[in-house]
Amino acid sequence: MAESPLAAYADLGLRRLRISDPDLYRLLEDEHRRQSRTLAMIAASSVADPAVHACAGTPLGNVTTEGYPGARFHAGCEVVDEVERLAVQRARDLFGARYANVQPHSGSTANQAVMFGLLRPGDVILGMELSSGGHLTHGSRASVSSHHFTAVGYGVDDAGFLDYDEVARLAREHRPRLIVCGASAYPRLIDFSRFRTLADEVGAVLLADISHVSGLVAAGLHPSPVDVAHVTTTSTYKQLYGPRGGLILMGRDADTVFSDTGRTMAETLQTAVFPRLQGTPHLEAVAAKGHAFALAAKPAFRALAERIVEGARALAQEFAVLGHRVITGGTDTHMVLIDLREIGITGSVAEEALETCRIIVNKNKIPNDPRGPRVTSGLRFGSNTMAARGMDSQAIRKSARLVDQVLRSIETADPTRWRLPESVRDDVRAEIAALCARHPLPYQLADELIPS
Repeated sequence: MAESPLAAYADLGLRRLRISDPDLYRLLEDEHRRQSRTLAMIAASSVADPAVHACAGTPLGNVTTEGYPGARFHAGCEVVDEVERLAVQRARDLFGARYANVQPHSGSTANQAVMFGLLRPGDVILGMELSSGGHLTHGSRASVSSHHFTAVGYGVDDAGFLDYDEVARLAREHRPRLIVCGASAYPRLIDFSRFRTLADEVGAVLLADISHVSGLVAAGLHPSPVDVAHVTTTSTYKQLYGPRGGLILMGRDADTVFSDTGRTMAETLQTAVFPRLQGTPHLEAVAAKGHAFALAAKPAFRALAERIVEGARALAQEFAVLGHRVITGGTDTHMVLIDLREIGITGSVAEEALETCRIIVNKNKIPNDPRGPRVTSGLRFGSNTMAARGMDSQAIRKSARLVDQVLRSIETADPTRWRLPESVRDDVRAEIAALCARHPLPYQLADELIPS
């Protein structure tokens, strides 16, 4: 069969890059090799199918596409219009949504579009505090969200569970215009219906940020907020195994007239993304999102999501058996957090030491953490990439034991200086190499095999 012009174009690009810019090509090869040979236990990432990455290397990036399908500000968009329409329809089908906007460049810009589209400067937003597991965009002092709006934060109780009573008290006291539910470091299910009841009581818009659990939502293994919250946002790379990017969804409230604009909420958010917040969308990323949505609709994705949940539970159980304090005592999602204070090391030290052993995790604040975000007293783990590698519970428990071996072998001089015996590092590296060889990164996430 003759090679298609698009395949020839992609092959030519790689060959030209290799010849014309060997330094950059070598770095790209090094990164591919690093990912293949290290065990990523990161909660905030996954691995995209090569076909998803292929979309980003197409000539779609040559087209200026300000606007929306059928209403662009430049000519030559008849094909890219169909690409965006396809991605929008796939997103709606995957999540059972009435409205989808696939243009946001990230989950953060999706959240910003909702805030700047529906709020006025100074309006009160109520979101989970960063130190309790919230995200920067939910009202952190480091984010633009707290500079343009009045941010009030809610937290978790002493056991690490979301404090719904505090949320209700703060909502009734401050009467926010927007309530954000969702988290970046909270391992339990969130009661979206309870949040919606409270939002309706105080006259607030409810934004559900499901960036960390959108894959489980799509697979039906986590409650969906799409028809519960007024607006739902997500990133597309954390658990949808897609490209870097964001997505805005709406269910039954899409056609509700928003009093501030006199237009529907869907129309209001459409103009909030463009022209208010963003200019030209990245249509190559939109195409990649569309393919990721198609993969997430396949039966194999449900099996992948089941491995995500089973793997996280095995990880939490094994850490508890090994004597670590697991925040909330377990997990309902892909995420596990542990408290390092009892073994006397910081999150930053643990992260650095594990990386030298080719185990990739991230330091994270835990509830009532006395340390700042650059040091922390905890670690956050996630099972997304391990699930994509096909690792079963036995392999994930083995990974937990290797993490524990490193953590208990660290010798510290102070909260940021440490030493790890070379014998431990060598032993763990060998074990990780064997694990990665037995469970290589996947070449496809679809349920049918693709010939190489």
